Amino acid sequence: MDFITPGSGLVILTIVSFLVLLLPLLALISIVKNQFGGNDKIVWVLIVLLLPLLGAILYFAIGRQQRVQSQQ
Repeated sequence: MDFITPGSGLVILTIVSFLVLLLPLLALISIVKNQFGGNDKIVWVLIVLLLPLLGAILYFAIGRQQRVQSQQ
């Protein structure tokens, strides 16, 4: 059975492109909505803007732990 058909390359490329665009956008939304200590918010925004895919992955792996927890 062939799971990869001649047209499936376009589908895979579309999905990968969508993720490459969506992941940094989600990271930026998360950064803007949350509070960080000091200049951490500006640093994370710059990292995600300058290194979109890698910056977003780094933010979700490391940066989310640096958020300031609000006391409610």
